[in-house]
Amino acid sequence: MHAKKTRNMMWTFIFLSILSLNVCQAAAQENSTQKYYVKLKIDKNAIGNITELLRPFVDDTNLSVDDLKMTTECKEDSAGVKCSCKPNHRWSDDVCWSNKTCCGDSECTFPTNSDQMCVSVHSVAVSGSLTLGQNHSNCLRESTSEEYKKCNDTLFIEMKRVYSTIRGFVTLTITGYRIGSIIADFKMNIDDRVYSNDLIETTLKLSEFLPATLNLETAGFVRLYMPLTLVCYEKSVVLRCQSTEDLNVTPKWNLKRPDRIFDITSGTIADVAILGKRETNLTIREVSELWEGNYTCTYEQQRSLVTIVHKATGILDVSLLPNIYTSTQPPFVRCESERTVVKVTAKCEISKSSEPYEVTWTGDGILQKPLYKMGEKFCEAEGDWYDTKADFTAELKCKHSAGVRLRYCSEDGEWEKEDSRCVITELYSALQQATIVDIGLGFEDQNVADVLSIFENTTNNTENINTFTNVNVSVHVLSTLDDKLESLNNESSTDYLLESSSNLLERSLNKSWMSPPPDISLTLAETYLSSLERLIKIANITGNNRKPNIEVDTCSDEEECKNSVFNVNVSLKHRGGGIVKTTGFKQLESYLPYDGEKKLNSIIVSTTTNESTDEVEITIDFPLRAPRPRHVELECVAWNTTNRRWSSDRCKWARAANEGRCTCTHLSSFAILLSKHPINVPGATEMTCVGLSVSIISLTLSLLIELVVWGDVVKTNTLHLRHTAHVNISVCLLVGNCCFLASVEPRDLSRVWCKTFTVLKHFCYLSMFFWMLCLSTTLLHQTLYLFHQVSRTKYLRFSMIVGYVCPLLIVFVTFLTNNSGGESSYYRTETCWLVYIGLMKGSIFTFVIPVGIIVFVNIFSMLVVIMKLLYHQENIDKSREKEKTAAKTVLRTVVFLTPVFGVTWIFGLAVLIVDLTSGTIAFIVNYVFIFMNAFQGLFILLTTCLGDRTTRDALLKRFKKKAVASTSNNIVKSASNVK
Repeated sequence: MHAKKTRNMMWTFIFLSILSLNVCQAAAQENSTQKYYVKLKIDKNAIGNITELLRPFVDDTNLSVDDLKMTTECKEDSAGVKCSCKPNHRWSDDVCWSNKTCCGDSECTFPTNSDQMCVSVHSVAVSGSLTLGQNHSNCLRESTSEEYKKCNDTLFIEMKRVYSTIRGFVTLTITGYRIGSIIADFKMNIDDRVYSNDLIETTLKLSEFLPATLNLETAGFVRLYMPLTLVCYEKSVVLRCQSTEDLNVTPKWNLKRPDRIFDITSGTIADVAILGKRETNLTIREVSELWEGNYTCTYEQQRSLVTIVHKATGILDVSLLPNIYTSTQPPFVRCESERTVVKVTAKCEISKSSEPYEVTWTGDGILQKPLYKMGEKFCEAEGDWYDTKADFTAELKCKHSAGVRLRYCSEDGEWEKEDSRCVITELYSALQQATIVDIGLGFEDQNVADVLSIFENTTNNTENINTFTNVNVSVHVLSTLDDKLESLNNESSTDYLLESSSNLLERSLNKSWMSPPPDISLTLAETYLSSLERLIKIANITGNNRKPNIEVDTCSDEEECKNSVFNVNVSLKHRGGGIVKTTGFKQLESYLPYDGEKKLNSIIVSTTTNESTDEVEITIDFPLRAPRPRHVELECVAWNTTNRRWSSDRCKWARAANEGRCTCTHLSSFAILLSKHPINVPGATEMTCVGLSVSIISLTLSLLIELVVWGDVVKTNTLHLRHTAHVNISVCLLVGNCCFLASVEPRDLSRVWCKTFTVLKHFCYLSMFFWMLCLSTTLLHQTLYLFHQVSRTKYLRFSMIVGYVCPLLIVFVTFLTNNSGGESSYYRTETCWLVYIGLMKGSIFTFVIPVGIIVFVNIFSMLVVIMKLLYHQENIDKSREKEKTAAKTVLRTVVFLTPVFGVTWIFGLAVLIVDLTSGTIAFIVNYVFIFMNAFQGLFILLTTCLGDRTTRDALLKRFKKKAVASTSNNIVKSASNVK
């Protein structure tokens, strides 16, 4: 209906909404209604008359027209058409989306030929889909075919028949069909107040008639109130969402960005609040580029085969602050003199953005100082180095990755090796996402799963991350998650966490862990250990999880838990329940700091529980990385996060009896430290030096005494035997003690000298015992066979073979069979003595076994001789009384020397067997051996020389003769003088 336009009138447009009812269908099962819009162009002064005429009526065709309302009033002028909404009407969502100034009931300007109109504040737009059965398969045919038209018309009529019963029904359009079974998409407009329950009930009837499954999405039940202007960076903003009725469901917030759609929850930055039954607010405390995008407030209702989603949308526009990177071209400016003018182009760069930034420059354009100067020398420009960090540092952005590359100008004016701080894009993305997992942008569990998925995929290729910077960022991903998470319940996230953490411990990354740049003093291993330990503690882990470099075992026994990781057995006794988690880390022990005097000798094992740890006792059996050397102490330690060092507080080592076992009374990360130096016996060196010096002097005196009294004491064959053996024993012990004294500080000797002294000591001490064997066997022979005399020549020949040839053969064979006198095979550089490995293992037993046999033979011989002397004295010829006395002297020598030498080397063997870490008993054994071994020469002097009456008398007689001769000479000289 158009009114006739005249030149002098002010024209206006009005839009009418008319609700019609087809009376002919009133008697049918359902009443069908239809709403129409009419555009009138009339004189402004006629508006009042028109509104009087807008009354309900029934025409001749039984068509009932009801509820006529004016929706929009427009005025035409030279600028276009200015329109405003009548009360209880608003601009549609489509209009608001296309023009942000045309939202709500505000006045808007449109082109002259525009037909935009306001809709009821209660209007609802519905879009949906029906999942149909195979009886509608013709709807998938060509749109021009008869089968398609018939199928489409049948479906449209059925849908319109049902939905037109809703008051305010305006239009229904089937927009298309698609495969997925058979799915029909449609749109529907309702321009009057409608209740969600009515829409659900009507849709349920349609699902029964067709039958079909329906999914609807409405716009109009929910209103979203957004800021209409730009939101400033890092400011707070509140978004308000209201529903027209109580929908009895919890609303959800979503943010759609170009890259993805996020669910919004309460977090460190976002806060979702439910205010009553019809309103929810979203508060964003610090707005950034992360929060820019399209927001949706959603209420979802579901009943049987029908799902209806009520939602409202709005755009949040944020005024962003860019990261600015500046550079100059050329990057290096060299001025020949103070008046030299050089043209320099400055460059300002930001990341790609749609923001309409305005760029301004400040500065006087004068370069105040030369670039890259170190002292009086300059580093020449090289390649594409663009910027400066300091006078002596060049900086360049990384290409295709985050970070920078640095080069330092040395004092001699030369560029040092490039220091790359570049981070591969995937790692940088994982770190960036890790920092926002808890801000409320998406569900935290899903955010963490996404971060760890990227992290795991990136770390799988260790070649790509084999730099300190990449490893540093990787560790910071873990520490960031540690700071933000309170729980980790997703199983896939846990698997990603363990896999990626294991990847970081691959041997190929060793240099990246150990080579931080000069201006970075972080210990990555500390951060890695503490972060991963807590993440595993809060993770939902059960059973045994094995990765190449990380193993996690769990236990939930209330009294005693037993876990095993990488062959490390852990037993925990505690009170109370809770899950006990034990984690083993390979390679990590190489990266943690430790005392320079000790080194880690086991993997690191961490044990945690989610219950109280006040009263616990944990026992850990470690397999050692390297065998513990003898007398070297191990220390059970736990990582002290406060002092950033290993601490032995509340931990105890089981000592040599069970050298891999540690017992502690607290939970932490545990390991075993190996001392680099063995335990020293206090005063051992001093006692040895003093004792050996005394022995050497004593042995020298013994040999001198033998030389002096030889002619007076060697009267019989038995005495000749005794004194010959005594001289050779003294010589062997003297040479052995000299070698012992020379090697008392093995660290000061070369390997050649150490080996030489070992061979000499081995030979000399064996010869000493073999000469004792000669002494005892010869004495035994003479005691058993009284009438069989052995000549001195035969005895000397026999003694030389036994006393020197046998020891020489033993030493020679031992030397050859032990890697030709090899270190740690024949001898040890720590002691310059033979090697003890274990029971009947090691070169030491080529000394111990012969000595043991000789001591046994000596004791046997000694007992036999004693018995003969005691029970057969009456049968001995008086003519052999001197031989009997000599035999007793020899026997006394054997009786004294066998215990001295035998017991000494029994303690010597005990010293090799007993470990100094065993405690007090080990020190007592060492002190006894040191004393007896060091003073053997003194014992020989006291027992076989000064303690023998024959030798003592001969020595005194020799001194008396010299004294008398000296006196006679003095008398003769005096008489001569008198004469």
